[in-house]
Amino acid sequence: MATEQPPHPAARSYDGGGVTVGYGVRRCPHAAECVRGLPLVLDTGRKPWIQPGNAPADAVADVIHRCPGGALQYHRTDGAPDEGPEVPTHVSLRADGVLHLRGDLEVATPRGPRQETRVMLCGCGRTGNTPYCDHSGVCGEHE
Repeated sequence: MATEQPPHPAARSYDGGGVTVGYGVRRCPHAAECVRGLPLVLDTGRKPWIQPGNAPADAVADVIHRCPGGALQYHRTDGAPDEGPEVPTHVSLRADGVLHLRGDLEVATPRGPRQETRVMLCGCGRTGNTPYCDHSGVCGEHE
């Protein structure tokens, strides 16, 4: 049986233990949820820094689900379901001007619409990765 590919392959992906982990560096908010949550799999001091075979696939999926910006995503290769959207959709505006969204999302990007389940969107427009927040600008500051 052929496995279905994830909807948006990341720039880099790492296979192991029934799960493939994709990482999109331009989407990474450096929240550190991943390295605090599962350092056996996600360790920035190691090459490669993502080693999904070091823990059960369920644990890998759980910690990746904590990634607020969707830089880390997973695709289950063991027959278990991939991440689905949260219901109801949740939107929160943080003090730093970043919009955090989780749910069944269609995000308009310069390259066309993208289906997402977790994103951090820039609320001020000062980003190098429109519409995603990359913390390259400081929201709330005026020129």
